[in-house]
Amino acid sequence: MFILYAIPIGIATGYLLGGRLDRLAVLRLHWAPLALLGLAVQIALFSDPLGPVVGDAGPLLYVASTATVFVAVLRNIAVPGVAVIAVGAGCNLAAIVVNGGAMPADPAALASVGGLPPGYSNSVVVAEPVLRPLTDLFALPTWLPFANVFSIGDLLIGIGLAATIILAMRNRAAVAS
Repeated sequence: MFILYAIPIGIATGYLLGGRLDRLAVLRLHWAPLALLGLAVQIALFSDPLGPVVGDAGPLLYVASTATVFVAVLRNIAVPGVAVIAVGAGCNLAAIVVNGGAMPADPAALASVGGLPPGYSNSVVVAEPVLRPLTDLFALPTWLPFANVFSIGDLLIGIGLAATIILAMRNRAAVAS
């Protein structure tokens, strides 16, 4: 949910820097439906009614959906700002894959947002996570809506998303004459 904050931050900053929202309409992203499919699978996977019943298929579905989004992001690497998103997504995918299909979360960070949610979750507590610096080590304050744990990869994705929005809003060449 951390990444959701990048959208209004990007739009607000884009406006403050003289950008225009209508310029986002000409931003062309390739394979956007593929990325949306991967994200939709994740939303379903970590929600009722699917979340509690996925069982042993959960890690495989999570890796596959994350990889699907990553491939779509890579297809758009030439779009300004998307390279930062790709680095963050790659960090997350690496941490998830090497830890068996789940993102390890720091116990203190998880506790600060109320612990693990019921049902299947992308977060797990692991005694010695592989690639620990890439795992969910941080937590949003609970006074924020959608407070959750996040990783350096999530932070990079958010920065890249905000940068992509800002750059597109400021792109004068994107406006048809």
